[in-house]
Amino acid sequence: MSKPAIVGKVYLVGAGPGDVGLLTVRAKSLLECADVVLYDALISPEILGIINPRALKVHVGKRRGNHTLSQEQISERLIALAQQHAVIVRLKGGDPFIFGRGGEECLALVQAGIPVEVVPGVTSGIAATAYAQIPLTHRDFSSSVVFVTGHEAAGRYQPRVNWAALATAVDTIVIYMGLHHLGDIVPALLAGGRSPQTPLAFIEAGTTPQQRVVVTTLADAIATCEQEHIQTPALIVLGTVINLRQYWHCPPSF
Repeated sequence: MSKPAIVGKVYLVGAGPGDVGLLTVRAKSLLECADVVLYDALISPEILGIINPRALKVHVGKRRGNHTLSQEQISERLIALAQQHAVIVRLKGGDPFIFGRGGEECLALVQAGIPVEVVPGVTSGIAATAYAQIPLTHRDFSSSVVFVTGHEAAGRYQPRVNWAALATAVDTIVIYMGLHHLGDIVPALLAGGRSPQTPLAFIEAGTTPQQRVVVTTLADAIATCEQEHIQTPALIVLGTVINLRQYWHCPPSF
């Protein structure tokens, strides 16, 4: 008589943007008891060090032009592992449901009949800006903020994001994964009526000891990115609130 298949549970866990101190209590608890952990490319060694030493650790990271597995293969791997193990952690940078493709993985698991739970993480749009001393809102300068991706589905540019419409609709714009398309994004924002002198900040490797903040203007953003050799991962922030960081000095302790 064949042994019945295990139907484990998959946890889509947000690891935060890099600093191990931003890992949630729930995330830490799951990493310590996991049977299997599938983790992204940008997970810090300190966070990986928390994983149950007996757990199977599988790197499934994707960087531009270098995918360990396709998104479909990752979902298939999660489904297969749920037939073999009880606690499967899919460890994702930031928050699973903010430009982390957690929605796609969650849907695939549910359709396959696999129990799934989402554990939120601190997204870089919140954490990296705080570590860069940029408040996203302020009663006098910003009553609205939007998170938007600069890297949409492969093969799609013209984008779904209407940058020209967004340009003056929101006070603070936080752009994830926008470096590669900066040459398209900046002209679209200018065409939409955003002031060329609007402050713009690049936050490179946010919340890590390698964090670097470069402040410029929307008009000079493309030239500054090239001159300063801004590298991924980098967050782009646009808005008057950036000017406030000059009035205090409270850098994080890494």
